[in-house]
Amino acid sequence: DCQLSVKQVNPRQYVAQIPQLPNTEVWFQRPKDIVRKLLSGDLDLGIVGLDIVSEFGQGNEDLIIVHEALNFGDCHLSLAIPNYGIFENINSLEELAQMPQWTAERPLRVATGFTYLGPKFMKENGIKHVTFSTADGALEAAPAMGIADAILDLVSSGTTLKENNLKEIEGGVVLQSQAALVASRRALTERTGALDTVHEILERLEAHLKAAGQFTVVANMRGTDAEEVAARLKTQPSLSGLQGPTISPVYCKRDGKVSIEFYAIVICVPKKALYESVQQLRAVGGSGVLVSPLTYIFDEETPRWSQLLSNLGL
Repeated sequence: DCQLSVKQVNPRQYVAQIPQLPNTEVWFQRPKDIVRKLLSGDLDLGIVGLDIVSEFGQGNEDLIIVHEALNFGDCHLSLAIPNYGIFENINSLEELAQMPQWTAERPLRVATGFTYLGPKFMKENGIKHVTFSTADGALEAAPAMGIADAILDLVSSGTTLKENNLKEIEGGVVLQSQAALVASRRALTERTGALDTVHEILERLEAHLKAAGQFTVVANMRGTDAEEVAARLKTQPSLSGLQGPTISPVYCKRDGKVSIEFYAIVICVPKKALYESVQQLRAVGGSGVLVSPLTYIFDEETPRWSQLLSNLGL
């Protein structure tokens, strides 16, 4: 979508190229291996969920979050308990912690694949009598099987929890997660060309994410001059564009002479306001309305680039 195509010679291969970035090689890896290879120096840059970065990066300062919100893979890491039995009336982390059942001899048993974030979260919330068992899949079955009292897992819609008679509780969300662009600090400061490549990728991602859901609207309006047309446009709340409408003369040929009777209007509008904007254009004399999606909206400089340079001490 952001015009960085990943090309594989063979779809079964785990290595690919990005033609627009000739010095870049793409590796397809498991999420946790991306983090491990960033830390080992085998990778310079990775796209991976924030949950995986937090779990396997464990606060390592060599990992830098270049862009924390790539707008896909949304989920959250959450504690879930059964909605029946002794948990039927338990609706918060505080209530769970205060249950008399949990002792040093019989702690709260939590099944999870997040054995770093889980204990860290419980400690931060003052829950002492708790143990964790490692599991990677089908965690929702653990309470019903009697091998855990609760689970700590990633939740998207919550449908799977409900279908397994589990519920989330207030205060039980460990972190919000989505796909992020992560880099090795060492690679960015020591490897020639790495920072320039990251700059281009970041610029493209930022510009594309800003353009997502935006449309360019072009229309013709009859008017005496550009100022008069602008005045009419300003009466409509959805026709302001990013900074303001662009107004250009349309050179018409009549009776062998060139005259200016129309002005071309160019504005950027969000998808949710598209039809409203078209109606407002018509109301002030707009016609021949053309609509096209945007691929990029480049700012003078992305704030995340400035933040990255500051983080690197550059």
